[in-house]
Amino acid sequence: MEIGTKYLLSFKLEEKIHQGFIDLFHDDNPMHVDAEFAMSKGFDENIMHGNILNGFVSYFVGKKLPIQNVIIHSQEIHYKKPIYLNQALDFEAEISDYFESVKTYQLKFIFFYGSKIFAKGKIQIGVI
Repeated sequence: MEIGTKYLLSFKLEEKIHQGFIDLFHDDNPMHVDAEFAMSKGFDENIMHGNILNGFVSYFVGKKLPIQNVIIHSQEIHYKKPIYLNQALDFEAEISDYFESVKTYQLKFIFFYGSKIFAKGKIQIGVI
């Protein structure tokens, strides 16, 4: 893994992911399950849980990096636009730094589709 290396993945927020999140974490806030309520607050329909994106980041770190002996030390995400059911998202991560003394990589990432950015952030992962 080298500084500047980029990774690209695609995700789709399907019903089974949405319902799985609700089933596991019992977050059935009306913003996430009631389209009429969410629309009364200015959204197009009920919005997906932002933390689903954290699950996609975890999948990327655990399964798509060329090394798997890593752990997430920290993760930061900033939500820019609401995400709806069946939304397609592209994910791009780039290695932005490596700290040899503590064997830690820093990656910056974005979730986007076309020219729209839905979320961005950074991750620090340690090699164990």
